[in-house]
Amino acid sequence: MFEARLVSSGTLKKVLDSIKDLLNEATFDCSDSGIQLQAMDNSHVSLVSLNLRSDGFDKYRCDRNLSMGMNLANMSKILKCANNNDTVTIKAQDNADTVTFMFESQNQEKISDYEMKLMNLDQEHLGIPETDYACIVRMPSQEFARICRDLAQFGDSVNIQCTKEGVRFSATGDSGSANIKLSQTSSVDKEEEAVSIEMQEPVSLTFACQYLNSFTKATPLSTQVSLSMSADVPLVVEYTIPDLGHIRYYLAPKIEDDDN
Repeated sequence: MFEARLVSSGTLKKVLDSIKDLLNEATFDCSDSGIQLQAMDNSHVSLVSLNLRSDGFDKYRCDRNLSMGMNLANMSKILKCANNNDTVTIKAQDNADTVTFMFESQNQEKISDYEMKLMNLDQEHLGIPETDYACIVRMPSQEFARICRDLAQFGDSVNIQCTKEGVRFSATGDSGSANIKLSQTSSVDKEEEAVSIEMQEPVSLTFACQYLNSFTKATPLSTQVSLSMSADVPLVVEYTIPDLGHIRYYLAPKIEDDDN
C-alpha cells in the first residue's frame, strides 16, 4: 500500500507545472524515504530530477517500493480539479494499475477522488556523478526567470560567465546583443534577495535558452535558485521545495562552433 498526503495541493500543482513542459510522462519511484523522479526530457537534451522526502508529507506510507508511470498531462488535468488549499492524498495498492488522487476541502464538506491509469514506462536510471563545481551561483529565482525571458528575445543561446566580480548573462542574435551582470550582494536584509557566488575558478559556458526558460517554470516553488557550473559538465539548476525536497535540472553546455 502506498499513501502520501499533502495539506496543500497547490505545492503539488507547482511541482507538476515545473516538469510537464519538459516531460510527457514520467515514472514516480516511491520508497520509504520518499518519492523520486528522474527522466530525460522529450528531446533528450536535459534531465529532470525530483526528490520529495517522506518526512515532508503530512502522512506518508510506502510498504514496498513502487514505481508509478504517469501521463503528466492527465495528472495535470486531475490536479486542476483541486483548489490550492485542498488537502491531497495519493494512494495506490501494491502492483496496482491505477492511482487515486483524493482532494478534501478545508472544511471537509467536499471530498472528491479521481482515479488514473498507470503506465509501464521503460526508464533508464542515469547515474548522476557527484561533481565538485567550479562555480555555484545562488540568486533570486524571480530574477533568474526574468533574465532568461529577456535574453531569449535576443538569441537562442545564453552565455553565463562567472568571475569573482560577479556573474554575467549575455545573448547575441540578428537584432543585437544583451548583457546582464549581477554582482555579489554584500549586505541584504532579505536572504532570498541575495546573490552569492562560490567560485573555485572562472567559468564561461553557453546554454540553449529554450531549456533555461522551461526550467524557470519551477520559480513559484522557491525564492532562490542555484546554478552549479563547471567546464564540460552539465549545468545544474536547483530549486529547493521548502520542507519537502528539491527539483534539479541538468543541461549540457553548447559546444561552441569554431567558425563563430
